[in-house]
Amino acid sequence: MARSRLVAVYPGSFDPVHKGHLDIARRAAKLVDELVVAVYDTPSKKLLFSTEERVRLWREIVAEEGLANVRVERFAGLTVEFARTVSAQAIVRGLRAVTDFELEFQQALMNRQLAPEIETLMIVTALPHLFISATLLKDVAKLGADLDGLVTPGVAQALRERLGQ
Repeated sequence: MARSRLVAVYPGSFDPVHKGHLDIARRAAKLVDELVVAVYDTPSKKLLFSTEERVRLWREIVAEEGLANVRVERFAGLTVEFARTVSAQAIVRGLRAVTDFELEFQQALMNRQLAPEIETLMIVTALPHLFISATLLKDVAKLGADLDGLVTPGVAQALRERLGQ
């Protein structure tokens, strides 16, 4: 018996997208038929890039990487509701540390309560990306640090332009 088409959503604010995010997306894309990178429209944190810019940066990366089964969409509201609109059976989350696990575990349980038909897939980050967070990345970028190896050249350029460097 053939399995049905497996669609997963990889949600986040991605402000900005970095190589840790890309690593999770690449690896998740190998596991599913379609991965929808879902850029959250209205996070509660202060953003450096607009939703349109974050979507554009992701789409450029997806094209450069040749990730044929990955598409990028913006969304607002509950992740599980967005997942339902794209017929996803799973939500992908990346884990870096124990502190990530506690928050992700709580979110996964809440999502399970809200949408028991949608599974949460947690992927542990690759070791080279363990220390990267968008918040830390923005902090070091503001201070003029070299971003090579942390973000793609397009994201590095967008950060330099945004920060007036």
